[in-house]
Amino acid sequence: MTTRAIGIDIGGTGIKGAVVDLDAGELVTDRVKVPTPKGGEPDDIVAAVAEMVDGFGEVAKETPIGVCFPAVVLHGVTMSAANVSKKWIGLAAEKRFEASLHRDILFVNDADAAGVAEVRYGAAKGRDGLVILTTLGTGIGSAVLWNGQLVPNSELGHLEVDGHDAEKRAAYSAMERDDLDWKHWAKRLQRYYDVLDALLWPDLLIVGGGVSKNAHEFLPLLKLRPEIVPAVHLNNAGILGAAALAGDLSDARH
Repeated sequence: MTTRAIGIDIGGTGIKGAVVDLDAGELVTDRVKVPTPKGGEPDDIVAAVAEMVDGFGEVAKETPIGVCFPAVVLHGVTMSAANVSKKWIGLAAEKRFEASLHRDILFVNDADAAGVAEVRYGAAKGRDGLVILTTLGTGIGSAVLWNGQLVPNSELGHLEVDGHDAEKRAAYSAMERDDLDWKHWAKRLQRYYDVLDALLWPDLLIVGGGVSKNAHEFLPLLKLRPEIVPAVHLNNAGILGAAALAGDLSDARH
């Protein structure tokens, strides 16, 4: 069984990475972070990731690598692009990274990676049934997990709610844009989660994204059928989830 893997989390402003102990769900190196190259061009981001991996030294040569990215990922192809260059759309991104790193990698959507981290090591560990993670930030990312298994590429932030794309009114950025207090933002979240519940009937909802550190301000204002809890792994969720999936892939191949 693979016991360690490298997780790389690519975002619109920063790229983070670390070596992960897959049994404990903990970083075994310091988390490295570099700015995302201006413009978010594919070649520049691929080069930055390669440099980061090189920085882990000898351990990187034999360690599986998982990379998560802000896009829908179908068979290694990025079908969308959030806060990075539009040149990613339709790009065989997984192969581009593999050519640069000279090995196979695991490539996955960033919210999906965060969801896997919460199931393996966080708020949903040991929970059966349907778990939905939503990350509340610039938009609303989502991860759907059934009995601990990822159902990839859900885009539940784009549900239509009362004639609007849900994330346009309920993302954390909407709270900031419209200068809402917690009470009035919670009313928008209530409506969003009511629609989500009516469609999918989850057993557990997890709220991630940076605002989840303030969960005590708004989660008590929500009156929902399913249990709703804050995510455990904030800035490390993508790293942990990408690494965990890379470990799974390595074990499956051996």
